[in-house]
Amino acid sequence: MHIMITLLLCCSCGSGHTVAAQSVDRMKHPYASDKTLNEPAIFADGIVSTGDFDSHPAFTPDGQTLYFVRSTPNFNLWTILVSRFERGKWRTPEIAPFSGQYSDADPFITSDGSRFYFISNRPVVGKSTPDLDIWVMERTAAGWSEPNNVAAPINSSGSEWYPTVAANGTIYFGSDREGGKGRTDIYRSRLVNGKYTEAENLGDAINTQSNEFEPLIAPDESFLILMAGGRADGRGGFDLYISYNRNGAWTKPVNLGDQINSSGNEYSPTISPDGKYFFWTSTRGFADKPLEKRLNYQELMNRLRSPRNGLGDIYQVEIGVLNIGK
Repeated sequence: MHIMITLLLCCSCGSGHTVAAQSVDRMKHPYASDKTLNEPAIFADGIVSTGDFDSHPAFTPDGQTLYFVRSTPNFNLWTILVSRFERGKWRTPEIAPFSGQYSDADPFITSDGSRFYFISNRPVVGKSTPDLDIWVMERTAAGWSEPNNVAAPINSSGSEWYPTVAANGTIYFGSDREGGKGRTDIYRSRLVNGKYTEAENLGDAINTQSNEFEPLIAPDESFLILMAGGRADGRGGFDLYISYNRNGAWTKPVNLGDQINSSGNEYSPTISPDGKYFFWTSTRGFADKPLEKRLNYQELMNRLRSPRNGLGDIYQVEIGVLNIGK
């Protein structure tokens, strides 16, 4: 896997860390766990993942800043928030400077940190009916530039979803534009001589008559993780699947299994900048299975107002759990 890099591990001597080990500690990415995560764990419980609808994480390359989406319970307004890792913990999120008025979602930051993509229903000059388009910001000395609509041939008269970008600039995204195989399909547009080509549907191997929304492309385009619904091997609503690029052809998507998928909905697949962790969103909740005991009023209210209440939470697991390439 080209995106994997060696993660420096902490070492200890006696009852305390050596100076060298303390230096390594400071080099660890803020999202790194002190224990092996072979089972899904909620990320930043109570700060990023709360009792609200939290989803779609995107880290800056240094891992020190996290952008994510907080939605209304009925999912009709999405706002991009930002949390920074300072003094050993994730700080209380704030609304990102470019968000807070329109529905903004699906943040993606390129591996070099130079571009920030997201989707929004903010108005576009010349469009009478707002839909979801892909927007991009450039990194400047003063921060992110003003958002710019990426326009055709990537955006269309339909809606576009979840842009992710390969190392060669090819952009993958979901769209319900005319001419698709289902309600929403996965497309890509190649970057050739500085310009994007007409969007191409990924074809029957990936797309069905149902819905395929959110594609995470590997930097070298060797594999694709996607969100899909309506499939016979689904665990619930929308599940996450993986497909491999074999000599230019995509393999049949394989369900990522019960550790990743649930009877709820799974969204927003992403891999940490160091390649060590897989992050995604799940609506799994405490009430998905019979309760182990009768709850009193306070226990019920605590569960309803906390993570795992059935709204979206951001989860994290070791990348090895996915068995990519095996």
